[in-house]
Amino acid sequence: MNVAEIMSKTVVAVSPEASLAQAVRLMIDSRVSGVPVLDAQGHAVGMLTEGDLLRRAETGTEGPAPGWVARLLMPGHLAGQYVQTHGRQVRELMTPEVVTVEEDAPLEKVVLLLQRRRIKRIPVVRDGKVVGIVSRADLVRALAKVLFAATDP
Repeated sequence: MNVAEIMSKTVVAVSPEASLAQAVRLMIDSRVSGVPVLDAQGHAVGMLTEGDLLRRAETGTEGPAPGWVARLLMPGHLAGQYVQTHGRQVRELMTPEVVTVEEDAPLEKVVLLLQRRRIKRIPVVRDGKVVGIVSRADLVRALAKVLFAATDP
């Protein structure tokens, strides 16, 4: 089995110039925890994840959870207001080192990359352009499909 067989072909992505507020809204509305950051040609130039948003000094969330949660809940310090006030762009918080795989990559390669890099999703590329994304959830679904097929009479 290879990546093309299990990847999500609908890719929710943002541009490096998008505001953090736009990116966060897109992630929430799309129910995803991370998005590839694509240039105008469709090449991955970064990844923006919940982790990037939650552990950065720029958003006031670098401290221990109880402190930053308190700051988020205080009037006048809501995350959306903070981000909009500071006008941050995706390029400022994204992780610029992007791990990608080709469509024909075996699933074993994806599993190793996810484990070794401690990441949750990998953009899938064809000729350098993002054409899909494969996540841990996609791998679990593929595993379930194999397991259920083996146990069904």
